[in-house]
Formats: sequence, C-alpha cells, structure tokens
Amino acid sequence: MGTAIVGTAGAGLPGADGVPGLRTVCTAVWALSLALLLTLLCARAPHWVHHRDQARAHLADPATAPFYGCLAMALTAVGGGTLVVGRDWIGVPAAVALDAALFTAGTVVGLVAAVAVPYLLVVRGAAPSPVWLLPVVAPMVSAALGPLLVPHLPPGQAQRALLFACLAMFGMSLLSTLVMLPVVLARPLARGTLPLALTPTLFLVLGPLGQSTTAAGNVADVAPGVVPVAHASAADAAVLYGVPVMGFALLWLALAGALVVRARHRGMGFAMTWWAFTFPVGTCVTGAESLGRHTGLTAFGVLAVALYVLLVAAWAGVGVRTVRGLVSGELLAGPRPASGAPRPVTVRTR
Repeated sequence: MGTAIVGTAGAGLPGADGVPGLRTVCTAVWALSLALLLTLLCARAPHWVHHRDQARAHLADPATAPFYGCLAMALTAVGGGTLVVGRDWIGVPAAVALDAALFTAGTVVGLVAAVAVPYLLVVRGAAPSPVWLLPVVAPMVSAALGPLLVPHLPPGQAQRALLFACLAMFGMSLLSTLVMLPVVLARPLARGTLPLALTPTLFLVLGPLGQSTTAAGNVADVAPGVVPVAHASAADAAVLYGVPVMGFALLWLALAGALVVRARHRGMGFAMTWWAFTFPVGTCVTGAESLGRHTGLTAFGVLAVALYVLLVAAWAGVGVRTVRGLVSGELLAGPRPASGAPRPVTVRTR
C-alpha cells in the first residue's frame, strides 16, 4: 500500500498532466505495487495451507494481529490505483473488474479486522501502541476509494448503496479512531517515548487524518450525481471537515518527525516499522490534493507537492533498505536466542 499510493498520489498532483512522463512513472509504480501484492499473497497462501497452526498463532498474537489491517488496506489501495492510473495500461473495463475484486476483498477483510483485532487486543491485555490503529483505519481506506467505483455502477440502488456504505465506513473508522487515539498515545506522550523500533509507528496517526480528508473529498465528488445534494454543498462539507483535520495532521507530522529524529540520534536502526513513513504521508498528499480541488487555493497544491516529495524520499529510502535487508538475509533471519536459552527444535507442521 505504501508503494501503490506513490503512484496514485503522484497522478493527482496539480499540473501532473503537464509533466512529461510523470503519469507513466506513476503507472509503473502502481504495476510494481500490484506485482508485490500478488507475490505476497502467493507466498502467504501456502503458509496458511501447510502451516495452519503457525498462521493461527500469528493471528492470535496481539503483536502481529493488527497487521491484518495492512492486508485489507493493501488490497483496496492497489485496487484504487487500478482505476486512477492502471486503466492507462489495461483499459477501463479490466480496471473496473480488478478494482471491484480487490475492493470487495479488502473491504471484507478490513471490516472483520476492525472488529476481531481490537477484541483480541483488549481481552489479551496487550500494551497499547500506534499499531493498534491499523485495523480500524482499514474501513476508512475503503471509504476513500469506494467512491471511485460509484460512476461505474448502474444508476439508482447500486450507486446509492455503495455511496452510503462508504459513508458508514467513514463514520465507523473515524469514531473508532477517536476512541482509540487517547489509549494508544497515552504511552508515548504520558510515559515517555516508545521503544526505538516502534517510534516510526507514530506516523500511523496521520493515516486516519489524511485518509478521512481524502474520503470526504471523494464522496463530495460523486454524491451530487447519486443523491439530491448540490455539488457546492457537498464540496463545502468536505472543506469544512478537511481543513481543520489537515491542520492537525501537519502538527502531528512535525511532532512525530521530531521524535523520529531524536530516536535516530539515540541509535534507532532500520526495521520494517519504517514503512509507516510511506502510506500515512501519502494519505496526507491525497487529502491536500482534494482540498486543492475543492477550494481552488494554490497553497494546498503547494502543500501536496511538498508532501509528495517527502513521500517519494521516504519510499525510496525505505525501499532500498528493505531490498538490502532481504538480499543480505538480515530481515529474514529469526530472532537470536537469549544467552543460555535451550537450542531451538524444528518441528513439521501441517
């Protein structure tokens, strides 16, 4: 999803159509995200088939269960990119079919995760962290990207049903985030900073902020043709919601960035949590693009471009370190046993 949003956000930048080759590059990045998604799905499926006990253990582990929200968001993010840029290469009919399949799968997984994972975290007494936001943000991604499919549905019941489903998921995710934020932020703000490896997860707070702004704008774009509401009224509602939220997002971006710099100076090394620098920032790019469309203010366009530069720099840096870790085997190596611990025993699972 961090790769998909680089392509999607880049295609929506103000003046993007006038930059030679930019849309082609964005489409290529989307194709890369689709290839990565298929690779991960093909690798994960045999794990569930042949090592089902370990897969269930991961699902029941409070430390890993929240990342099932990433699966849902990856499916919907890559699907949304299909309609935004992927259609240039595969055609509109194929793009609609692929997006519909990925959106449906991602939304189902996201809704299940939004209920099951918080329940697991509560009953297991897990220590709160920003990672808890992953499952509850997944429905907001569906709410933001679902409106892209609305114009391709038959007019009437089908369009209204999808539009209202997106609004329902918007409220579900937004209110869940508001309930959960004080819990997950109590640790880093009241008890000191997070462990160094978890410090990048502070950027996850940007996800519901930027994505909800994007969702409000995308709903405003399609609502006038589906329900009896004036385009100006829908746009005004999106702006009145999005501007204050974007203001808080910029404040949080500065605070989280300062804490990450502090952690880096204290020895924070690379970990997969660094991918939190990508998708959440990308949602702020698309949120700023939406506000620019509905207000006509150049300032939001400048903000979108500045955030996109930050996104691309983060994505490139994290991507290079990830590839380097995979090639060296460092990211694939298991945790080192503690001194004096018994030797590990390998068992066959089915």
